[in-house]
Amino acid sequence: MNWITNYVRPRINSIFSRREIPENLWSKCDECGTMLFHRELSDNLNVCTSCGHHMPISPRARFAALFDGGTFAEIEVPMPTVDPLQFRDQKKYPDRMRSAQKATGEKEAMLVACGEIGRTPIVAAAQDFSFMAGSMGMYVGNAIIKAAEEAVRLKRPLILFSAAGGARMQEGILSLMQMPRSTVAVQMLKEAGLPYIVVLTHPTTGGVTASYAMLGDVHIAEPGALICFAGPRVIEQTIREKLPDGFQRAEYLLDHGMLDRVTPRGRMREELITITRMLQGLPPAIMGDLPPPDPAQTGPDAPTPDETAPQATGKA
Repeated sequence: MNWITNYVRPRINSIFSRREIPENLWSKCDECGTMLFHRELSDNLNVCTSCGHHMPISPRARFAALFDGGTFAEIEVPMPTVDPLQFRDQKKYPDRMRSAQKATGEKEAMLVACGEIGRTPIVAAAQDFSFMAGSMGMYVGNAIIKAAEEAVRLKRPLILFSAAGGARMQEGILSLMQMPRSTVAVQMLKEAGLPYIVVLTHPTTGGVTASYAMLGDVHIAEPGALICFAGPRVIEQTIREKLPDGFQRAEYLLDHGMLDRVTPRGRMREELITITRMLQGLPPAIMGDLPPPDPAQTGPDAPTPDETAPQATGKA
């Protein structure tokens, strides 16, 4: 027997014919530990099929499931000054930004878009917690103001999905200034008589909770979401007492009157369609398979209701 033929050649063939298996085919649920196949998890909107735990989802994936036919038009947000304080901790602020942009594929922590849900035109904004913990910097403030301006211009409701660890420390006082700026943006909607709906996702904390996240006409939360200003661990260490089970979670806040709804992600679209149409005095939406909307009629350049309304001729 030839050891080259019987051992070396099969070994070499096995090395070169070995198929590379991607490492991201399976995800482990943080709550129950179940291993979930990536396609099954994606089809279920990143909700564990075993225990119902809501995992993070990107704004683009959320919008693809929210808007009719997954069609939406992204709204450009003015870019602020880069690194205005020349901030550096373990690494430079621009380096952190580049790392976050490379990891997420997004340029910043909030995405603004417009489109239709159940044939109801809306403007939507969503924070991306995977981008520097969704922290509220100048760009996020600009995004909220731009979303409010577009909603007023197009006469559409604004739906905002919050997910943040608070203000962005690398921008210091400039980050904290986004709290009053976003409050002014919300006031613009109220003065225009337009609905402002907030969906609080896990986690929504710090200055975000202390500003635009709790100023909505309707507040909806995903199950199990942590919603607070200071976290439970900080409060326990301060008052030196054991907090109730589920403290500052969505269900606890619902029981204590801080929220209007706790809605699973799979039913969120239908809930938002119903509430949005109700607040605008529209009849219930007809649920069913609808053809994808025309982007020209739903994007930021779409005509406003005043432009599409028939003009009076003055004839009897």
